[in-house]
Amino acid sequence: MTVKNQASIETPETTIDWSVGDLEGASIQRSRKLLKDLAEVYPKHASSGLAPDTEVYSVQWWAPAREGQEGGLLWGVTHLQPGRVGDEYFMTHGHFHALATRAEYYTAVSGQGILLRMERSGHTWAEEMTPGALLYIDGRHAHRVVNIGDEPLVFWACWPSDAGYDYGTIARDGFGLRVLERNGKAVLAPVVKEQHVEHND
Repeated sequence: MTVKNQASIETPETTIDWSVGDLEGASIQRSRKLLKDLAEVYPKHASSGLAPDTEVYSVQWWAPAREGQEGGLLWGVTHLQPGRVGDEYFMTHGHFHALATRAEYYTAVSGQGILLRMERSGHTWAEEMTPGALLYIDGRHAHRVVNIGDEPLVFWACWPSDAGYDYGTIARDGFGLRVLERNGKAVLAPVVKEQHVEHND
């Protein structure tokens, strides 16, 4: 007796809407970063006049592989809101990958922004993020995104599930450049670190 294979076409559990930057599915995870969550990024936020619960950015991501699993990929989208704290634009926290051999892709959907990249030495540079731009981020580079436009900056990302996150270095040392508004335009400003001078009296 011959047994025929019975096969069916399954419907994907996860869908994306490229145009608005939205993920749908039972396993989609979501998080929000409010101004009060970014005290390390904006030390003077309390005197900015903005409400502490102001949303700076939100993230949706799909993790078909568990975080830390070798060989898997994660997929996500970030909505970075327009705004400034004083003269400094809204931005993501920024991080290194825990594993320097794990790279990442960013691609912008809408809005106008800047990708800051930094080496462990502190050398920092900037790249434009405009709709259609596809950016490859070396796993050795810290990365932070800044919204310099008047609308949400929406960008997709794909990264290895075992990349991990090093936020501590950024919290301690920051980035080598800040993005400030000057006469209606975004400018790059080097960060001058305070030096501790010992006095031998």
